[in-house]
Amino acid sequence: MSETPKPADKIRCDACPVMCYIAEGKTGACDRYANEGGNLVRVDPFTIVERAREDGGKLVRFMDKPEEWSGDLVHADSAFITAVGAGTTYPDYKPAPFIVSSEHDGVDMVTVVTEGIFSYCGVKVKIDTDRHLGEERSVVRCEGEAVGHVTTGEYGSQMLSLGGVNHLTGGSKKEGRVTCDTLLKLSNCEPVELTIDEGSTVIVEAGKAPIIDGRHEEYMRVGCGSATIGMFAKQWFDHVDDVVVVDDHITGVLSEHQAGKVLGAKDTGIKIKGRRSTPGRYFQVAEPGSGWGGTDISDPLTILGDFNPKIAWPGLRLLMVSTTGEQHAYFELDEDLKPVARELPEALVQSVERIQENCEPAMSSVLFMGGAGGSLRAGVTENPVKLTRSVKDLLTVVTCGGAPAYVWPGGGITVMVDVTRMPAMSFGYVPTPALVAPIEFTMRREDYERLGGHMSAIVPIGDAVEQAGRRVGAREDNPWPTATHLYSWAKQKKDPAA
Repeated sequence: MSETPKPADKIRCDACPVMCYIAEGKTGACDRYANEGGNLVRVDPFTIVERAREDGGKLVRFMDKPEEWSGDLVHADSAFITAVGAGTTYPDYKPAPFIVSSEHDGVDMVTVVTEGIFSYCGVKVKIDTDRHLGEERSVVRCEGEAVGHVTTGEYGSQMLSLGGVNHLTGGSKKEGRVTCDTLLKLSNCEPVELTIDEGSTVIVEAGKAPIIDGRHEEYMRVGCGSATIGMFAKQWFDHVDDVVVVDDHITGVLSEHQAGKVLGAKDTGIKIKGRRSTPGRYFQVAEPGSGWGGTDISDPLTILGDFNPKIAWPGLRLLMVSTTGEQHAYFELDEDLKPVARELPEALVQSVERIQENCEPAMSSVLFMGGAGGSLRAGVTENPVKLTRSVKDLLTVVTCGGAPAYVWPGGGITVMVDVTRMPAMSFGYVPTPALVAPIEFTMRREDYERLGGHMSAIVPIGDAVEQAGRRVGAREDNPWPTATHLYSWAKQKKDPAA
């Protein structure tokens, strides 16, 4: 069978499975590679992270006018080669695009970088909100296409799982394309509008407050209703007879709660409609929603039954408040033991404000998750499983764009990284569809040789630095990837018994 003839004046890109023919002056289907004078070139700038000072510096999102490199290689340990803009090695029978050597604290280190092509990847999204976004397992859509699902509600946040191989490759062509585009935007810290079946519409942007059904979310709840009782019981005790903290998950009641008992709160005869868990803690007081404390109620009295006339008394003071303090109301019982709304006393105004003060700002968090256990490893070593073992043994540190990557236990090299800690626009795509993400492996030179690394491909870091098109400052909260304390051998030196 003869090969398809090469179109005239075009070169073939081998950076991904699409294998585009690219005309002079044009880019491939991914916009990552171009034909420049008959040469295949990577379009995005190759990026290095620099420590501006010994104590680090803040990340610069983009440097439109990169600083001129001084040519000084003496301080080579102040630069780290990322895989952003480095290119790929697809198919992975050849060494990674950059394998560089550097020295850190007298130790010869090697860093291998490549832009991995991830068909098996996704993002985990944490949305800080009390509001109910949708039932667990509800489908999450973008542009009408299924791109993921709601997973759980955890600690004041709603969690989404987006992407994954089934959405990228297992559905229709449009579903795969939209899923890839959604992951790309979220990973590059761009806003994306998501809709949840029979739930809310949410605009998510990494590092920014979510916008839920058109409303900017301000607060992440201070805790569940029970926790809120524990935190503020003492502040309420002298100003009110009972407090109900309305929460979709655990509604708390001061007079019954352990915190109230310790302070000496007496019974008030209050009755909560819901499933009692333990004293002062109630489940299922209402349906989930976007009302008080993530419930569907707008009137807190709907969760109360009649007060016990043998215990309650006229004039009984009752504060009802949500877990963010955004909703609150104050009541006093009349002669018939019915709650009557009153103006919130000044002392309780301060208490409600204190709840809001203790809430964290609501945020959307995006963690990219992918597996580097495939052929990508062949660009690092001739015996790929040794790289996996080296990572598990903490002989090799994995970073993504210089940001620390959490490596999951178990098989393969499955990593998870906070996209806000990576250089801007670190991610790309290929239309297979798949996401392109930077990944770096750093280790001692001797360990690299031991795992079967491509030793002949190693170049001094200065050679790579010369090719850098973008320089970003090191983030103070990102550990320097060659810092010795990250490696198991450094720990063993410090503690021989370890």
